[in-house]
Amino acid sequence: MKASIFNTKYMQFLLIILLFTACNNKNSRYDASGVFETTEIVVSAKANGEILYFDLMEGQEVKLGQSLGLIDTTQLYWRKVQLQSSLKAMDSRQVNVAVQVAVLQEQLTAAHREKERFTQLIKENAANQKQLDDINAQIATLEKQIAAQTETLKNSNSSLINEQQSLLAQMAQIEDQLKNAVIKSPATATVLGKYAEAGELAVQGKALFKLADMENMFLRAYITASQLIELKIGQAVKVFSDMGKSDHREYEGTVSWISDKAEFTPKTIQTRDERANLVYMVKIAVKNDGYIKKGMYGEVLFN
Repeated sequence: MKASIFNTKYMQFLLIILLFTACNNKNSRYDASGVFETTEIVVSAKANGEILYFDLMEGQEVKLGQSLGLIDTTQLYWRKVQLQSSLKAMDSRQVNVAVQVAVLQEQLTAAHREKERFTQLIKENAANQKQLDDINAQIATLEKQIAAQTETLKNSNSSLINEQQSLLAQMAQIEDQLKNAVIKSPATATVLGKYAEAGELAVQGKALFKLADMENMFLRAYITASQLIELKIGQAVKVFSDMGKSDHREYEGTVSWISDKAEFTPKTIQTRDERANLVYMVKIAVKNDGYIKKGMYGEVLFN
């Protein structure tokens, strides 16, 4: 009877020891562990001026190209109006070359008719050669006048066109500045931080808010040199998120990057072989279902 009780207690003691050992080595079945991270984007102001409105909250989901705020564009608007007025004034200063030389062209046409008429009269001995020579001289003069005036008018128009091109370039700059005054989201992501409010002064290059792609995350882990031969870019692996209380959620992962340089083992990262002095960093892409949080620990299984 006593032997039976002793055996029962002994078995219970061994079971406790085994459970304790299993709990302490729960990560031994994983090939590596690391931290979940995401791609972050810090969005800065592209224009200077007062922020008229900034409709944004931390934790908000934003879409690519979504308008989130506006920086004051009053001065840019009046500058644009001024340039538009200058362009209209230049349009009115341009001349129609054909219209301006029309009178001289009519005189030249009439002179050619007179030349034909006097040429015929000379053949009939009804006019002298001097009269025809005078008409030829008049035609030559008119042709020179038309050529000179045409060149002058074209040069004037060309100068105006060059000035217009300069104004149009300034207009394009104003349009670009007006576009940059609208605060937009550069990606479909989640707002992690907001660094400005409506009424504050925005300065070009000043950070306004921070985004992160929480849907497409990656696990940053470290592997030993012996594990390196087991992985390749694009390889499918199993990823487990640490949910706490010995609970894990499984995900399909893809090796997206493997470092080509070894480094010393980070103190905060545990690898399968903790005695290894050098490790390689890998990134494993994971599709987040909403349960993975930035900074959460996770494990990976290669096979």
